[in-house]
Amino acid sequence: MMKKFSMLPLLFIGASAFAQVDDATKYAGIIQTSELQKHLTILAADDMEGRETGKEGQRKAAAYIENYYKSIGLQPAAPLKGNYQQYYPLYKDSTISSTLKVVGKDAVYGTDYISPVNNNDNGKVKSNSIVFAGYGIEDKNYNDYEGLNVKGKTVAIFLGEPKKDGKYFLGSSATRPSEWTFPGLLKKIAVANAKGAKGVIVINANAESFTPRAADASKKTNVYYPRESGKKGAVHYAQLSHAFAKSILGDYITAAIAKAKSNALFDASDRFDTKAKTEFNFKKVREVVNASNVLGIIEGSDKKDEYVFITAHYDHVGIINGQIHNGADDDGSGTVAIMQIGEAFAKAKAEGKGPRRTVVIMAVSGEEKGLWGSEYYSDHPIYPLDKTTVDLNIDMIGRIDTERMKDDTLNYVYVVGHNKLSSDLPIINEGMNNKYTGLILDYKFDDPKDPNRIYFRSDHYNFARKGVPVLFFYDGMLKSDYHKPGDDVEKIYWPLLEKRTRMIFHTAWEMANRNDMLKRDIPLDNETR
Repeated sequence: MMKKFSMLPLLFIGASAFAQVDDATKYAGIIQTSELQKHLTILAADDMEGRETGKEGQRKAAAYIENYYKSIGLQPAAPLKGNYQQYYPLYKDSTISSTLKVVGKDAVYGTDYISPVNNNDNGKVKSNSIVFAGYGIEDKNYNDYEGLNVKGKTVAIFLGEPKKDGKYFLGSSATRPSEWTFPGLLKKIAVANAKGAKGVIVINANAESFTPRAADASKKTNVYYPRESGKKGAVHYAQLSHAFAKSILGDYITAAIAKAKSNALFDASDRFDTKAKTEFNFKKVREVVNASNVLGIIEGSDKKDEYVFITAHYDHVGIINGQIHNGADDDGSGTVAIMQIGEAFAKAKAEGKGPRRTVVIMAVSGEEKGLWGSEYYSDHPIYPLDKTTVDLNIDMIGRIDTERMKDDTLNYVYVVGHNKLSSDLPIINEGMNNKYTGLILDYKFDDPKDPNRIYFRSDHYNFARKGVPVLFFYDGMLKSDYHKPGDDVEKIYWPLLEKRTRMIFHTAWEMANRNDMLKRDIPLDNETR
């Protein structure tokens, strides 16, 4: 006997599905060129002074974004106890005093030596021996410390790394230096420190002396992010001029300088341990400067303990050589996009159509300095990263790639990360784009051979390194006006910015309302930026 099924439940399912589609279209309509233009004109104005992290312009932009969040009904994250800003510390160091005496000779600051204030510790150091350890490298392919005992001694090393047959054989490619070269000094100092060295003297084979400007710059830093690696690697060190190095170490160092100039390998016959009494005194003062990420949330319903992050960095590079760099595209465009996306979700919530998952709109600072704000968040998350289904990051979506000479130049966006971490990412993103916006999704920068390494260069990366699936939306504007004073509001393609923003909203809407979190079924790449 055939079992009869009622059509009533199916009718309700169909009605619900159509209502959801209509809701997505309705609230995407809140994203308008006029609003994007209004906010970007303010954030990319001269009085924001280029929004440099740690400066007044950045703080002013943060206040503007926070006030906007409040006005549209975004709520502060509960763990921030009523605040919209997650503050994180930056350091700014200045030298108070520095003295160096070697074999009874008082070194003159700026002539004989400098002691860069960054990563130098307060304190007094005395040792009775100087040990030469080549480039200061300890690597499976090359080890300057083989057979050396440096405990309680001062280690002398060169900047850089050796070449073999004219190539960087420690590098990740034949032509690119390895981490021992850049930012290798910090790593080299950390190795010496771990081996018990009292201090390090550094020689640049390609710079015999110091300019007055370099000497002055060594006594102070701009703001910097206090990474753990920097704390562990901090030790007393000074950089010597060639003349002073030769005066205390004689023929040994004269021959070594000649080899280091050509990036030659050092072997056991080059190493030496000489009796040379060293006294180094250093004192500095540290100022703590706060920067912030600005967060507003739309609380979810039945899946409110799962999270969709939508991020963009609101900082830029500030004032360089007296010229204000307004950063309208980089990343004013992404900032106003997440503001409008936040408004669309907030409006839906107010009308009873809010997302199932909690949507977090996070404007990040410190991106231009080295992804500082997102690094801080990922290391000090407000919400569990294992419950964060995705980070949709927007960094530059207001212009066109001048190198992309194709017919669809005014109807595309680069999507980065589509083939990493989750196989759900391209299915959802392409599905929503095909249904609502019809942009060309260009995966050029997901090529493993991408020389620009774009995947590692914006805030999504700090979510990805923790295993959170990410998509990064980008216009590819790497040449025309990139980090130049000409990145102004007048050059934004407003209809394209609106269309790209709506596409990202639709993708976020689907990810916030689907039954399951995104799968994490692709192993995390071990590469680092």
